[in-house]
Amino acid sequence: MENERTVLKEFLARTPFFGGLDDRSLDLLIGMLEERTVGAGEAVFREGEVGRSMYILRTGEVVALQGDGLQRVKLMRFRQGDFFGETTLIEMQPRPFSAVAESPSQLYELTSRRLYELYKQDIRAYVMVLQNINRELCRRLRNASTRLSEIASEMGDEETQIRDPFSGRIE
Repeated sequence: MENERTVLKEFLARTPFFGGLDDRSLDLLIGMLEERTVGAGEAVFREGEVGRSMYILRTGEVVALQGDGLQRVKLMRFRQGDFFGETTLIEMQPRPFSAVAESPSQLYELTSRRLYELYKQDIRAYVMVLQNINRELCRRLRNASTRLSEIASEMGDEETQIRDPFSGRIE
């Protein structure tokens, strides 16, 4: 049992979510995680649901899907060490996408209630976790902006580009 915890701690210490945490804080956070297993094709959560937790992927692959039926779009692919679902902890809005396991997956769930407990018990670790979440959100936003620009350029889509209000030219 102790060896499993050591392996888990070493794994989590290498993930972006837990970066910069000292041993005591890492141990505290590990004690707050709930292990979950989902089978291939199973939803971790669905678009539009009220979310109260985020996930760290230990094994397997999970895809973020938006829309339904023929209009379903794969937004992101999560692999070992990635975390997702964190936006509901920050903005308290419904889930913006569905997360579906592409292969059997082992996850660790952190609820908003547990995150609040971290705030009360270890404010430094709480701030570090929020910084790690913000770094990841900024990285994702940068990637999405780059991809949107590429698509708009490929399509010759001027509607997605900003026009100078005075000259009418695309900037």
